[in-house]
Amino acid sequence: MPSTTAPAALLTLYDREIRRDARPDGPDDVVERVGRVVRRTAPAHGWNGVVWSDFASGEEADQAIADQIAHYTSRGLAFEWKLYAHDEPADLGSRLLAHGFTPEPDETLMGAETDALALTATVPDGIRVVPVTDEAGVDQVAAVHERAFGDDASRLRRRLLDTLTTTPDTVAAVLALAGDVPVSAARMELTPGTSFAGLWGGGTVPEWRGRGIYRALVTHRARIAAARGYRVLHVDAGPRSRPILQRLGFTPLTVTTPYVYEPSL
Repeated sequence: MPSTTAPAALLTLYDREIRRDARPDGPDDVVERVGRVVRRTAPAHGWNGVVWSDFASGEEADQAIADQIAHYTSRGLAFEWKLYAHDEPADLGSRLLAHGFTPEPDETLMGAETDALALTATVPDGIRVVPVTDEAGVDQVAAVHERAFGDDASRLRRRLLDTLTTTPDTVAAVLALAGDVPVSAARMELTPGTSFAGLWGGGTVPEWRGRGIYRALVTHRARIAAARGYRVLHVDAGPRSRPILQRLGFTPLTVTTPYVYEPSL
């Protein structure tokens, strides 16, 4: 079922509520608007970076880029400049490269209104979905993440545990179990005071892929979001998840590229 709101309108709402008016993720996060930049500063295991910018000229962009590098490196922090395809100036990506940022793979920002989604996916036979509420569950999420994505999940583990401890109403994490063995995990970040809930980290271990578990976890989280009054879901989709999400009713809104800056040792 298609969204009832045009993609351009959803993107405008996303830019305003999630980017320009960004809120702290937790008690140790600081969100600041500095000139034409909105940035988040967190502990080293948190997410640090620029979530929104809007420059009138290339010169203004270059100065702001240099200022953000100085801000984060003075604290010994790596950070991300999350660039969206419609951000200005049009050559902002090239300017970030010139300042020493490294681009990561593009992702498609997708959105859907919860009441327009096809929430008919069922949990596959032999699988049960359980909420993550404690440290043991977080450890299982981290283990699934490492097997599914092949990268270190220690920072994810600390962030998720911090959130569950301090602001549990802003996250919903779930595990898919085959018997007692975790085979898939995902989380949803709920942004109070906005229309949006974000889907993150959906991953299934290789031997359990292709059985509909990812789709079932998307549906499970969408139902939670709707029950809590969140009108719109957003997700940064890779090439494997994008067609699944489109079949569920998600619409591509734009392309986003993470540009990462690592401080010199």
